[in-house]
Amino acid sequence: MSDNSALIARRERLLGRNMSLFYQDPVHLVRGEGVWLWDADGRRYLDCYNNVPHVGHCHPRVVEAITRQASTLNTHTRYLHEGILEYVERLTATFDDPLNSAILTCTGSEANDVALRMAQAITGRTGVIATNHTYHGNTTAVSQLSTRMPPVGGFGGHVRHVPAPDSYRPLGGEGGEAFATAFAAEVEKAIASLQDSPHGFSAIIIDPFFANEGFPDLPPGFLDKTVAAVRKAGGLVITDEVQPGFGRTGSHMWGHQHAGIVPDIVTLGKPMANGHPVGGVVANIESVNAFRRAFRYFNTFGGNPVSCAAAMAVLDVIEDENLIENARNVGEYTRDAFKRLAQKHSIIGDVRGSGLFMGTEFVLDRTTKKPAPDPATTIINAMRERGVLMGKIGVHECSTKIRPPMPFSKENADIVVSILDDVLSAL
Repeated sequence: MSDNSALIARRERLLGRNMSLFYQDPVHLVRGEGVWLWDADGRRYLDCYNNVPHVGHCHPRVVEAITRQASTLNTHTRYLHEGILEYVERLTATFDDPLNSAILTCTGSEANDVALRMAQAITGRTGVIATNHTYHGNTTAVSQLSTRMPPVGGFGGHVRHVPAPDSYRPLGGEGGEAFATAFAAEVEKAIASLQDSPHGFSAIIIDPFFANEGFPDLPPGFLDKTVAAVRKAGGLVITDEVQPGFGRTGSHMWGHQHAGIVPDIVTLGKPMANGHPVGGVVANIESVNAFRRAFRYFNTFGGNPVSCAAAMAVLDVIEDENLIENARNVGEYTRDAFKRLAQKHSIIGDVRGSGLFMGTEFVLDRTTKKPAPDPATTIINAMRERGVLMGKIGVHECSTKIRPPMPFSKENADIVVSILDDVLSAL
C-alpha cells in the first residue's frame, strides 16, 4: 500500500502548508470513470461527493469535444469565434425571462466577483447581504461574504450576514410560513442597517439550495417574502448556482427554479464543463451592458473555444442521457433508504435533500437535536476507508454531503446505504 507521507511533504514544500485535503488519510487518485475513482494502489472508490465531473468522470463525449476543439483552435476571447455565441444561446435558453445574456469566466469565484460588481453598476450602491454560513469563493470581494474564515483586517462595513436557514431547527421555532417570515425579517433588518450606512443596499447573494448551510428542506415559497423585501428596497437578487445548477435538484435545471424565484443575476461554476475551468454570470442584457459601461472587464480565457466546446458537450449529455430525471428518481430512492436507516440508527436526526443533492444530519440526541460533528467526521472517514467518498457540511458541521456525478444509479445507492449501515452499526 502506498505511503502518502512523502507526497504530502512534497506538496507542502512546493505548494505551501494548510492546503485542504479530504479525509484524515488523504486519497491519492490517479484515474476516474463515470461515478468511480481509483487510487495509486488500484483501489476503487464510489464517488458520492464530486459535482465537478457533473456528467461523470472522463465522460467520452466531453473528452472528445475538448480534444476536437483543442486540435483545431484555442485562443483568447478578443477574436471572433462562434463557439461562445452558440454556447450562450444554448445556455440562456434554459433560463426564464428576462435572463437572456451571459459573461463567461474561468471560475465560480470570479463569476460571483463579477456579479457583485454588476449589482454595484446597476444600483450605484455597494452594500451586500449573505448568510452567516455561506461560501461564494475566494477573491478579495467574495471572501468578505464567508464567516468561516474571516478576512485579514476583518469584514468591511458593506457586508451584513443573516442567519442561515435551518429547517431542522427553524428560526422562530416553527416551520412553514412562520419560518419564511422569520428569515425575511432578518433580511429586512440587514437591509435597513445598510440603508443607514454610507454603503447603501445593493444585493443579496444566496445559493438558492443553501448547500453549504446544510441544504435545508424549505417550504414552497420560502424565499418569496425575502425577494419582495429586496426588490422593494431597490436591491438585486443574485443566486449562486455553482452547486444546485445543471439539474442536480432533480426537479428543475436551476436551483432558483426549484426554489420558485427568478433572480436578477445568476452565477455558475464547477460543473459547467465537467471539470474544465469555466464559470459564468447570466443576467438580462441591460444588466450586462450596465456592468460593461462601469467596469473595463476582459477575461483572457473566459469563453475560449475549448472551454465552450466542453460546456456545450455537458448540456448535450444532460439532455441525451436524461440526467435530470435520473437525479429525481435515484435521489428519491436513496432518501427513502436513508429514512429506513434512521429507524434503525438513532444518530440520524434528519434526512433531507432533492435530486442528487442530499444527506443525513447526525445528532447526539433526537429530542434536543444536539449536533454530532465529531461522530460525523468519524463516519465520513470510515466511509472513505470502505471505499465510499462523501463529505460533511452544514451550520453545525454534522450533515453528510452527498452530491455524486449525475449518472449515479440505484445500484450505486444500494452500495452507499449498505456500507453506511455497517459504519453506523460499528460506532
